[in-house]
Amino acid sequence: MRLPKFIGNNIVLKITSLNALVIAVRLIVSAIIQRLLAVMVGEAGIASIGQVRNVMAMLTSTATLGTFNGVVKYVAEFKKDQPELSKLFSTVTVFMVIGALCSAVVLFIGASFFSNYLFNTSDYIYIFQLLAVIVPFIAIGRVVNAVVSGLSDYKRYAKIELISYLLATIALVIGLYSSELKGVLIAIAFAPVIQLIVLAFVFGKILKTYVPFKSLNLNLFYRNKLLAFTLMSFISTFLLNYIELNIRTLVADELNINEAGYWTAVTFISKNYMVFATGLFTLYVLPKFASIHTKLEFKNEVLNIYKTILPIFGLGMILVYVFRNYIIELIYPDFTGMEPLFKWQLLGDFIRLGALVLSHQFLAKRMVKSFVITEIISLGLFFVLSKVFIQSYGTEGIVIAHFVRYIIYFIMVIFIIKNYFDNKKEKFDDGENM
Repeated sequence: MRLPKFIGNNIVLKITSLNALVIAVRLIVSAIIQRLLAVMVGEAGIASIGQVRNVMAMLTSTATLGTFNGVVKYVAEFKKDQPELSKLFSTVTVFMVIGALCSAVVLFIGASFFSNYLFNTSDYIYIFQLLAVIVPFIAIGRVVNAVVSGLSDYKRYAKIELISYLLATIALVIGLYSSELKGVLIAIAFAPVIQLIVLAFVFGKILKTYVPFKSLNLNLFYRNKLLAFTLMSFISTFLLNYIELNIRTLVADELNINEAGYWTAVTFISKNYMVFATGLFTLYVLPKFASIHTKLEFKNEVLNIYKTILPIFGLGMILVYVFRNYIIELIYPDFTGMEPLFKWQLLGDFIRLGALVLSHQFLAKRMVKSFVITEIISLGLFFVLSKVFIQSYGTEGIVIAHFVRYIIYFIMVIFIIKNYFDNKKEKFDDGENM
């Protein structure tokens, strides 16, 4: 099927429109699944699922030592340079082996500790032992996904996302009806294996073209370059999910487990529509920013992205807010405590989207110091404001903290990027005057 001309001529719209089908299917299926989960495992079960999903997200960082964005950047830059790709993937392999091995050992040995720490019971030891076995699949799948993104192969990306999501959902439903919450958690842990199998079928032949398996010699030529991404991934992925785990525990302790379930349910909805942007960031924004070197080019590209996606997201978020009660009734019946959380979550997510577009410049240009400072301040604000606001506003205080955090984060990012290009101009001018 041919796309309309105005879409075909705009790569941002092209990626967005092709991902739209995947997201639409995902949202519909997710709505059905979330309703089943809400009815069968309740608020406490939803909170437990949130804890496991946060652990899984942390493993996507530790299993590869945070090399995902580095692979995206360098594959985009050197996709026609086999010697450089050989050096890159030789280093990535070493990082992956170390990350996966360490993560697996820590999970297996510490299974009892993690179960008691995150769930206040030893009933979930089996989940962490299972994850220890699955960690290598997470690592390999993450690296292959990075190659897909670095090549901006959005058609295969969409196919992989759709097929793997549907198969993982089938596994989750089977787990739910066979063993309720225990089966659901096992299915969630097993999802990376399913995705890796799909990746092998859809992308396996093309992967061999770009990853020179025969010439891999486990050197560390890209060590320093990738370590910068390790640090950034640790902060943006590992610490973020660690803080979410602690905030969920805080809500459960300060209020009750049901309130933790309400907040988790709202974040599930948020993550589902934010997936719409994730593909655009990895397939287009990061590779594009990596190739831009002037302030004018960067400004024009950012404006192009903003005018393309912000109206779409803005309209979608307005519709979610207007129909929030219907969404609750449809997906999370009896989760009435969710309703006050929508406004601040949606406002925070809209500002977050605008900020994330700009902050991908930090990744594209390896602006490690800027990335680390802004992320630590942002995460620190989220945790501290959540603890303060929960005393006065209850669970709503968490989403208010989310909103305030991203306003401050957006302002910081704008200031730092403006300063980055101003400094580049000064250096250029000084060079001309020499």
